[in-house]
Amino acid sequence: MNIFTTIKEDFLNVKHNDPALHSTFELFFNYPGLWALLFHRFAHALYNKGLRFLPRFISAIGQFLTTVDIHPAATIGARVFIDHGVGVVIGETAIIGDDVVIYQQVTLGGVSTSHGKRHPTVENNVVIGAGAKVLGNITIGKGAKIGANSVVVKDVPAYTTAVGIPARIINCDSKSTDLRHDMLPDVNKEIFHYLIKRIAVLEETIKTGNIELMEKEDHELTEIYATFIKSM
Repeated sequence: MNIFTTIKEDFLNVKHNDPALHSTFELFFNYPGLWALLFHRFAHALYNKGLRFLPRFISAIGQFLTTVDIHPAATIGARVFIDHGVGVVIGETAIIGDDVVIYQQVTLGGVSTSHGKRHPTVENNVVIGAGAKVLGNITIGKGAKIGANSVVVKDVPAYTTAVGIPARIINCDSKSTDLRHDMLPDVNKEIFHYLIKRIAVLEETIKTGNIELMEKEDHELTEIYATFIKSM
C-alpha cells in the first residue's frame, strides 16, 4: 500500500469512527489527530530513506500545529484514528497496527534511555482510552482495550481490558468495538468489599460460634478474591 492510499484511508476512516462528523468540510478544521497522521506519513517515508533532519523538521511542524508529538521513526499502520489528538505522544520505536483508536492525552512512551526497542507495540484493533500511559517495550494484544488514565507497564493479552494504576487485566467482553468505561469493574472497590465482608463474617462467627455462617458466605467471598488475584 503506497503512502497516498494510506492517507486516503486515514481520511475515510474518520467517518467510521466519529459520529460527530457531519460533513467532509469538518475534516480540515476539527481533526488535529488526522492532520498529525498526515504529517507523520510523509516524515516516516523520508525517515525510512535514511534522512534525519527533514523528517524531524516535518514532525516538529506537525507537533506545533496539532499538539500531537509523533516521532518520524514510529511505525503506524492503516486506518489508525487519533480522536481529538491533543497531547498524544508516540515514541520513536513504537509500533502501531491497523484499525487502532487512540484518544487524547495518550502516551506511548519508554521507561529507559537505552538504545533499541523501548516503546510499546500495539497490535490491530486496540482501543486506548483518554489519558492512558502505555510505557516500555511491551505488547498490547490484538483487540485489547486500555481504560482511561490507566498506566500500563506490562503486556496486555489479546481481547482483554486493562484498567487502573498500575493497570490490571480484567476479563470482560473486549470483542466489542466500544470501550464502555461505565461498564468497567472497579477492581480496588471489589477487594475492599471483600475485606469488609470477610471481617464482618469472622466477627459474627466469633460472636455466635456459628461455623455454618462462615461456610455459607465463603463461596461468594472466594470468587471475589479470585477475581482480584487474577487481575494482578
